Amino acid sequence: MHLPISSSSSAVWIVLACCALCAAILAFLLKSGLAWRLATDIPNERSLHARPTPRVGGWGVVPVAVLAMLLLSPSLWLIALGAAFLAAVSQIDDRRGLPARVRFAAHFLAVVAMVVVYPSPVPWWCLAGLAFLMLWLVNLYNFMDGADGLAGGMALFGFGAYAVAALYGPAPMPELGWACAAVAGAAAGFLLFNFHPAKIFLGDAGSIPAGFLAGALGYWGWRGGVWPVWFPALVFSPFIGDASVTLIRRLLRGEKFWQAHREHYYQRMVRFGIGHAATALAWYLVMFAGTVLAVWALDRPATLQWELVAAWAAVLLVMGAAIDARWRSFQNLSRKPEVDADASQ
Repeated sequence: MHLPISSSSSAVWIVLACCALCAAILAFLLKSGLAWRLATDIPNERSLHARPTPRVGGWGVVPVAVLAMLLLSPSLWLIALGAAFLAAVSQIDDRRGLPARVRFAAHFLAVVAMVVVYPSPVPWWCLAGLAFLMLWLVNLYNFMDGADGLAGGMALFGFGAYAVAALYGPAPMPELGWACAAVAGAAAGFLLFNFHPAKIFLGDAGSIPAGFLAGALGYWGWRGGVWPVWFPALVFSPFIGDASVTLIRRLLRGEKFWQAHREHYYQRMVRFGIGHAATALAWYLVMFAGTVLAVWALDRPATLQWELVAAWAAVLLVMGAAIDARWRSFQNLSRKPEVDADASQ
């Protein structure tokens, strides 16, 4: 049944309610000790943390977001069920591990169901390309969940921008706005426990559905004329840029991209001394700038919109080059003591 939401200002209450409910769930899991029994992250070669940490953020974010979507935005029922389905499969992966083919099959099923049930009147190859991009969003969100506060912050800013655009943009769609506000609020509740030093990680049961929601809600807004096709990409551009460039580099080096590593830009920032908190805050600034630019550009001429997209891509490339330069300097300094020691022998 549709709840009586009278105006878009109610989005604020949706954010606050979802934030409080998610935080309450996660606080209970921590206090009761269930968090460690559900799924615990053991540090490995990819990790930036040194001690085991429960990865149950998805247990707070996903149920709250899905329930809010079903109550407030019933037309988005398939998206809500897709997120719940992926959370269930990913929880098994968090706890016991699943083969890559099984995980990918679940991702593929959720995305294809979305596109088949709700197609858009565009050529089939265009739909296929959009489905591929949604699959990439599902997985890149998982790749980028590796530093305190990062994935939660991207969800807060990204879905917050979706909500603002859907509620106050040139072509409002309140149900979509309320759904996005619910996801942003749940992400804020998780972020209370995930900012450095993190007490809880998002886990695959949280990051995989978050990536799916970013793609599916972005597709829904484009299909409904709420925003152009570039909007979701610009909103989530920090994650898309980092994960895509890192993947391409690893493929060019002949590495197995699915194996654990610490080559993402955010991981390099933490490793060369900026630290978790400062890295997250720097990324928040970039996320905020990108989302403000995306929302501001919505009612501008189409030519200017694409020029702004290109300009923002150039900004991200320059930032990436600066991090690369700092990383190379850090590696050279790290190797210098070894060279000096060898020379003295």
